[in-house]
Amino acid sequence: MTKLEPPLAMLMELTHRCPLKCPYCSNPLALDRARDELDTATWKRVISEAASLGVLQVHFSGGEPMVRNDLPDLVRHARAEGLYTNLITSAVLLNASRMAVLAEAGLDHVQISFQGAEQKIADHVAGFRDAHAKKLAAVRRVREAGLALTLNAVMHRQNLRQLTEMIGLAVEVGAQRIEIAHVQYYGWALKNRAALIPTRAQLAEATAIVEAARTRLAGKLTIDYVVPDYYASRPKACMGGWARRFFNITPSGKMLPCHAAESLTHLIFERVTERGVADIWASSPAFEAYRGTAWMAPPCQGCARAEIDWGGCRCQALALAGDAAATDPACGLSPHHEAMVALAEAESAAGIEEFAYRMIS
Repeated sequence: MTKLEPPLAMLMELTHRCPLKCPYCSNPLALDRARDELDTATWKRVISEAASLGVLQVHFSGGEPMVRNDLPDLVRHARAEGLYTNLITSAVLLNASRMAVLAEAGLDHVQISFQGAEQKIADHVAGFRDAHAKKLAAVRRVREAGLALTLNAVMHRQNLRQLTEMIGLAVEVGAQRIEIAHVQYYGWALKNRAALIPTRAQLAEATAIVEAARTRLAGKLTIDYVVPDYYASRPKACMGGWARRFFNITPSGKMLPCHAAESLTHLIFERVTERGVADIWASSPAFEAYRGTAWMAPPCQGCARAEIDWGGCRCQALALAGDAAATDPACGLSPHHEAMVALAEAESAAGIEEFAYRMIS
């Protein structure tokens, strides 16, 4: 059995509330309400317990984490515990005064999502007027505050034509890093897959653009690239493997091995209000369910890549194969692989453009 190591990172979903309505949002379709969110004292306890467990990084996310007035207090507490702090935000609420307070609290890094390279498509995808302009203003504030900056370029069929411009935007604003992330199909993105999934030709073109930009911008801009699994031949190690290096806390306190794990409704995810972070990490049945390789059946069991991709994504296996313990259909050895590819090709060619926007909670 693989030795259980301490997690590297914790994602704190402080809230599901958000002013944007992005149709690819990874939040569940049933959103936690504000009245059910953990209070400040509980979040601080969770941060301290995570630091004691060995966590090195804390990522403040949502929804939109900036709707929480206690965000600076939580950042300050995380820094006092010796954690690297990252804010994952839409940035539409990041005005000058709030930027100053967060910087003073010790925030290390800001990751801002962009829905396009220009206002029309970006605001359409976000479902929020002037979202793009507010993001650009926030980017300038982050740079002026001297914080590290990542642009998160969320790519799909309706904005891939702007990929070159998105990379150019990252260079123009002085970002150190851009994450070019094709939409992953969980939560609201799964509901909107037919309006989002790219064609195979689009994916090939995007990959060529990224590879050329990496060569051209080496030493100037780090480019991370996440492709959609639906055209893959091998699965990726989702979150570094189930419950191996990462965990997520939902707004209401459920501790998850990944941000989409609530889709596995046969598992019971324990709450940090009822049990300590370290105990859940070490021995929760839900965390143990797909940890390591013992749970695997052929062709995963005995595969040379079993401790490389760790079986791929359990949420995707459930969504596409109907069994969370099945081989991830992204793997070419899965009996469901060809059906997954055919589905992607059919939906990407169907011409569906309308979104079912995420609810505003």
